[in-house]
Amino acid sequence: MIGFLRGTLLDKQPPFVTLDVNGVGYELEVPMSTLFQLPETGKPLELHTHLVVREDAQLLYGFYCKRDRQMFRELIRLNGVGPKLALALMSGMSADELIGCVHAEDTARLMKVPGVGKKTAERLLVELKGKFKDWDVTLSGISLPAEAATAQAGAGAGAEQDAVSALVSLGFKPAEASRAVRAVYADDLRSEDLIRLALRGLGQ
Repeated sequence: MIGFLRGTLLDKQPPFVTLDVNGVGYELEVPMSTLFQLPETGKPLELHTHLVVREDAQLLYGFYCKRDRQMFRELIRLNGVGPKLALALMSGMSADELIGCVHAEDTARLMKVPGVGKKTAERLLVELKGKFKDWDVTLSGISLPAEAATAQAGAGAGAEQDAVSALVSLGFKPAEASRAVRAVYADDLRSEDLIRLALRGLGQ
């Protein structure tokens, strides 16, 4: 099992990032909550990881902190929740926001996640409440690092396309994703900023 990777952030193509570790490029899929906290490319980065081995693929998932990785592992242990749905749940909410949602039994909030209907939301609340009863909410939400919040390089059509692709990977329909990104698009916004704003517009 690969517990963590420490290296240089080489590329960001949401929801994938590439981390250069001593000349070896590791491609990891990350939730949007992690993407929003990443530094600019070329900067050092450590990601906590979870490896999923299937017959047809080996998939590596990355998380900004151990708490997020623990959340991911709790989610994929649930019946009917695979890595894709777990990432979708963690992409619209931080770990602490999801815990708060479970404690508040907020099915409406969960139903805004693509692929989660009323019955699934109710089942998730029941199963997660027992798992999260000892988890404390320590943060109010996700905020961008100062350097990431102010850096605007790499914006433009590529950022718009990356943002749409990221939303589609979370389960949103292409037309829905395109509309949400166009509604918040500005030339000086990076893909991460577009994703964050589009998710807010979609009710995430």
